Amino acid sequence: MKQPLYRFDSPAAVTPWHAIDDRVMGGVSASRMLHDAAGHGVFTGEVSLDNNGGFASVRAPAEAAEAAANARACLLEVRGDGRRYKFNLRTDTDFDGVTHQATFQPPPGEWVVIRLPLEGFAATWRGRPASAGPISAAQIRQVGLLIADRQAGPFRLDVREIALGD
Repeated sequence: MKQPLYRFDSPAAVTPWHAIDDRVMGGVSASRMLHDAAGHGVFTGEVSLDNNGGFASVRAPAEAAEAAANARACLLEVRGDGRRYKFNLRTDTDFDGVTHQATFQPPPGEWVVIRLPLEGFAATWRGRPASAGPISAAQIRQVGLLIADRQAGPFRLDVREIALGD
């Protein structure tokens, strides 16, 4: 069973997404989630290492997650640019707090479905390991995408769907 959280086939799908970049700590990286007329979302921007920065991220609520309480994995249909990304899960609706992260690196220029088992997500707080138990699908309140690969420059991750499933 697959429970879609976000399908990026219409411009309205990107409306709930907002950027949380290293600007919150004085950096100058910038990102956003856009809609591409070809029917997918685009997590794009530029990472800068200036002012001790180095990350860009977007985040959105995950209201549909409760419908997939028994899911064991996150499924991302994406097309990458060769860079490494992280998928974030949060168990609250707060701005700051523990994030559960999984790293993925899709092949450049090719649509693939990335399966990220929930048991493989690591708890972090502001990029450092945190003490928290494993996350279950029923706990998910926010989802996000992050790039923090210590490489300055532009990035682009195309996203067709974010879902929970087996």
